[in-house]
Amino acid sequence: MKKLLKFIFHRVVLLGLVIVIQLAALMVVILKFQEYFVYFYVFCFILSVVVVLNIINSRSNPAYKIAWIVPILLVPIFGGLFYLLFGSNKLSEHTQKKMDQITQKIQQQWNQHNTVLEELAQKDINATNQSRYIQNYAFYPPYRNDSATYFPLGEIKFEHLKEELKKAERFIFMEYFILEEGIMWNTILDILCQKAAEGVDVRIIYDDFGCIMTLPYQYNRKLEQMGIQCEIFNPFIPIASSRLNNRDHRKIVVIDGHTAFTGGINLADEYINAYPKHGHWKDTAIMIKGEAVCSFTVMFLSMWDYLRNIDEDVDKFYSKDLPSQSTTYDGYIQPFTDSPLDHEPVGETVYLNLINKAKKYIYINTPYLIIDNEMVTALCIAAKAGIDVRIVTPHVADKWFVHAVTRAYYDNLIECGVKIYEYTPGFIHAKTFLVDDIYGVVGSINLDYRSLYLHFECGVWMYQTSCLQDMKHDYEKTLEVCEQITLETCRKTPFYRRMIGSILRVFAPLM
Repeated sequence: MKKLLKFIFHRVVLLGLVIVIQLAALMVVILKFQEYFVYFYVFCFILSVVVVLNIINSRSNPAYKIAWIVPILLVPIFGGLFYLLFGSNKLSEHTQKKMDQITQKIQQQWNQHNTVLEELAQKDINATNQSRYIQNYAFYPPYRNDSATYFPLGEIKFEHLKEELKKAERFIFMEYFILEEGIMWNTILDILCQKAAEGVDVRIIYDDFGCIMTLPYQYNRKLEQMGIQCEIFNPFIPIASSRLNNRDHRKIVVIDGHTAFTGGINLADEYINAYPKHGHWKDTAIMIKGEAVCSFTVMFLSMWDYLRNIDEDVDKFYSKDLPSQSTTYDGYIQPFTDSPLDHEPVGETVYLNLINKAKKYIYINTPYLIIDNEMVTALCIAAKAGIDVRIVTPHVADKWFVHAVTRAYYDNLIECGVKIYEYTPGFIHAKTFLVDDIYGVVGSINLDYRSLYLHFECGVWMYQTSCLQDMKHDYEKTLEVCEQITLETCRKTPFYRRMIGSILRVFAPLM
């Protein structure tokens, strides 16, 4: 009985019930005014035509346009209305003003770092061009000789994270897509509560949609009672709105302004293999120490200020006790973030720059391979030019329909010489790029449309850092337990599965 009541009163069930009531009310209205159906049909048809013309002339990705135009033309009565509710990404004037203020705040932080970019230009013009793009369009500068530590598994990151959190003296900032009560989160929460009691400024941001199945309703109030400040990104409400498209998919920890973590690892037990949700869970992260951490501080505080509608002095959160900069050259580190609201696909462009600059090899880990024509073309051209292009994807799916679309891309890529591998022990959630032993990216950005166009994301671009060798060693070890997918493997896939994948691929940009 308790389980039944818990299910009935679960937030998702209640929200679903509200949506059903809204749909029922709509049907009643339609039936009540059915004598006006002809006028309603004409209005909706004209609306759909206008919407399609607007989509065609928009700056959206062509694949995203097609994914919306097809259903609108198939169902013109409701297609245009459905796009206006869920497909448009246009901001209100008030929201746009708030976002512009955040952008200006971020831009103010990097002017003094131009000397690092100038120094990089003396070493490698190709690297400089990539770095300059990030600085000009993501507004975060490069840093020299900071420390970067790569973690090949969630369990390893978890142990280091606990150690660093216990050392906190001034503040702890955490921003995650998913939090879930269990061994990992509860252990961290105990440390956070202890630190808050000691007077440390502890703040948490979590995405409401990401946590809708993992946290109780209004969990933020529970955290506030523990002395932890908390904000929920984009609270999920049962009203049709395009706001549901934009989620905070970033994973950020900032400690005292001198230590930061990011990567693909959320705070839930499957990420440390405390239980086998989809077989063995392979994920990665990176820890940064040094001046580059101030970029993560700005990332977090910019989002915090946006959610709380405040304007804090960022300078007071910079560390006054940074580790002394290494006298030994250890490359360049450039944290960056990607917003879906500025019409600049920073994450995808960073990836494309890496692919286009490769001379020897490109090693990619991604849980989803749902990419646009530009990315497919870049990967295929690189492989055709003799570059060793390898992509590792999961063997065990977390979402069957997404995995079906991922596999629908295999044939074309393999025919062009791209090597595809599936991680046979289970699910790989890592999002990493490694190029020619000199470039690398670790972050939260999947190779799918949602990460590249609709979510708030973050990552770290690296040039000639020592941890790139750790990334390469981990990639080579991962390949040892992977199955290489060949054209013969693809052609043995049952026809109905290939057909399902082909149909779903048309709507891939909406997944």
